[in-house]
Amino acid sequence: MTDKTPAEPRIRVGVLGASPGRSFSARTHVPALRALPGFEVVAVANSSAESSRSAAEALGIPRAYADVRELAGDPGVDMVAVTVRVPQHRELVDAALDAHKMVFCEWPLGTDLADAEAMAGRARRAGVRTAVGLQARSTPTVRYVRDLVRDGYVGEVLSTTLVGSAASIGTTEPESSIYLNDKANGANGFTIAFGHTLDGLCWVLGEFREVSATLATRRPTYVVSETQEVRTRDVDDQIAVSGVLTSGVAVSAHYRGGLSRGTNLLWEINGTEGDLRVTGPTGHLQLAPLTLCGGRGEDRELEVLEVPAAYRTVSDDLTGIAVAVGEEWARFAQGQSVADPLPDFGDAVARHLLLDAIQRSAATGRRITL
Repeated sequence: MTDKTPAEPRIRVGVLGASPGRSFSARTHVPALRALPGFEVVAVANSSAESSRSAAEALGIPRAYADVRELAGDPGVDMVAVTVRVPQHRELVDAALDAHKMVFCEWPLGTDLADAEAMAGRARRAGVRTAVGLQARSTPTVRYVRDLVRDGYVGEVLSTTLVGSAASIGTTEPESSIYLNDKANGANGFTIAFGHTLDGLCWVLGEFREVSATLATRRPTYVVSETQEVRTRDVDDQIAVSGVLTSGVAVSAHYRGGLSRGTNLLWEINGTEGDLRVTGPTGHLQLAPLTLCGGRGEDRELEVLEVPAAYRTVSDDLTGIAVAVGEEWARFAQGQSVADPLPDFGDAVARHLLLDAIQRSAATGRRITL
């Protein structure tokens, strides 16, 4: 008789917020989970029973539920993926935690620091595993940059410079992005494009010791592209941050709304022995196609550095923005005992703390020590 090795159990995932063809989840999370052997997408719940049934049929998901509590109550669901707009995160996360399900939640975790701290505290009390979608840490290019820095490619890091465009909060916005222009929603260029990219910077180089910031709204109105309606915004479209990391590295960062005809993502790391530069077409480090250049020693200029194939672990079936999402789910499947587990709600609170310190610095004109 031939011994058969039992198959590894799959994590059965229920997805909240998967609208076929248009939602971030349908374009990234669902195909990423299906491309990985350790997961199975078994259920979906959207804003209504009808929407859930339509999504399940279109995406080939076995079960559809009218709301999160029905989905979380399914004994055949091990983990709930919260991929809806930020103002809905807390209600859905809390319901999943109350059902003692593992929870993945997209970034930003909460509308503000207090919101994120409440969810992280509830998760600790529930004793369940969590994850947050800070995808920059999972992109092959950023992971390679981290290893280059750790292996001494640039020598001692002296400073780092970051310039980017948020793509949103520009002159015009589609109707689907109107909510990004209301500060109360906690989802805007500061928290999303800048927040994701700043998290990648900190993951590579270390945390901030102190920050000083200027935040400004230079475009107080915008035009809705479908209707030509002129609306007001109350979110900042100019973000200027300077600071020092715990290692002493000097940081200068400037993000702006919309897109530039010039630089839309430039991240330089300058050291005693060399330099690294990451560029991209938008300021979303977590999603943009990235180009890495480097030079060291006797090099007179930077050259393109190809990211070794080993840094991509997901199948070639995943392309574009789904790659980083697939890599983060692959890291979650590795468990919490690995050297570099996927960030959890505690890590999300740490990033919310930094963003809160930047906002306090801008509001008070003072340098904030973390």
